[in-house]
Amino acid sequence: MSDTSYKVIADNRKARFQYEILEVYEAGIELTGTEVKSIRAGRVNLRDGYARVKEGEVFLLNVHISPSTNVGSYYNHEPRRDRKLLLHRGEIRKLIGQTEQQGLTLVPLKMYLKRGWVKVSLGLARGKKLYDKREDLKKRQDNRDMQRMLKHQNR
Repeated sequence: MSDTSYKVIADNRKARFQYEILEVYEAGIELTGTEVKSIRAGRVNLRDGYARVKEGEVFLLNVHISPSTNVGSYYNHEPRRDRKLLLHRGEIRKLIGQTEQQGLTLVPLKMYLKRGWVKVSLGLARGKKLYDKREDLKKRQDNRDMQRMLKHQNR
C-alpha cells in the first residue's frame, strides 16, 4: 500500500454547498476501541458536525458515531461525545486567530483511514449567503446541460 492511499469512510458533501472552504487541514482523532469499530463499518454521520478550539486544543463536536452492535452496552461509547483532534501546535495557533478574529468556522469535510489511522479532513470555512448557493446551483446545472449537449453532438 502506498503512502498516499486512503479509504474514505464518510464524506460531508453538504459542507461544500453551505460553506466556502478557504483552507483544509488533516487531523488525527482520539477515539475509543468501539468507535474505531463503528468507523471501520462506515457508521458515521458528519453532517451536523463542527470543530471548536477550547483551551488550546481542538475538539470535534456533534459528530454521530453509532454504537457498535456486537459489543455489550457497558463498553459502548456515547454517540455524540466531544472528540479531541490531534493537530500541530502551530496549526492550532493559526486556527485560534482565524476562528476568533475573522469569524470563520471549522467544518469536518471527510473522515478516512490512512495507513490504518482514522483521520479527519477539516475545512476552515466561511458561510455562504443564499445568492451564492443559488449561483452554485445554476453553474452546476449549466455544466450538466453542456455535457449533455456534447454527448448528443458526438454521436
